[in-house]
Amino acid sequence: MTKAEVITEISRKTGIDKEDIKNTMEELLSVVQDAVIKDQRVHFSGFGSFFRKKRAQKIGRNISTNTAIVVNEHYIPSFKPSKFFLAKVKSTI
Repeated sequence: MTKAEVITEISRKTGIDKEDIKNTMEELLSVVQDAVIKDQRVHFSGFGSFFRKKRAQKIGRNISTNTAIVVNEHYIPSFKPSKFFLAKVKSTI
């Protein structure tokens, strides 16, 4: 499902103008991104948490030249679903 499809679905269910939903969604995503970049955890009850995860330095391999390279430590965005959300997903067949 794309962002445009999500906006259309929310608009259909709520009757709110698509442009208003788009602006709100853009701001929500911006706030979440900024918080995660600042190493703040963003938690939505019943949905999950977005946070920054540290990856340790490791030795990787460049497969085209078959040489070892050092991959420095770095951060990646991560998501952990809530127990409620996880249970709902697992129970669907």
